[in-house]
Amino acid sequence: MFKTLIGLLILIADIWAILQVFNSRVSTAAKILWTLLILIFPVVGFIIWFFAGPGGKKI
Repeated sequence: MFKTLIGLLILIADIWAILQVFNSRVSTAAKILWTLLILIFPVVGFIIWFFAGPGGKKI
């Protein structure tokens, strides 16, 4: 049950990140690269996108 919940949370976070990438103003090539990174490496890709993604979030 716990693993299922974690997997579902990761899936939701990745879908949200991909939607944010497509709504950003970066080039199409950058959108494709970010999307591939998130899809191939779901957890690590999301973390990298969160800190260095198209929005340039500063935390």
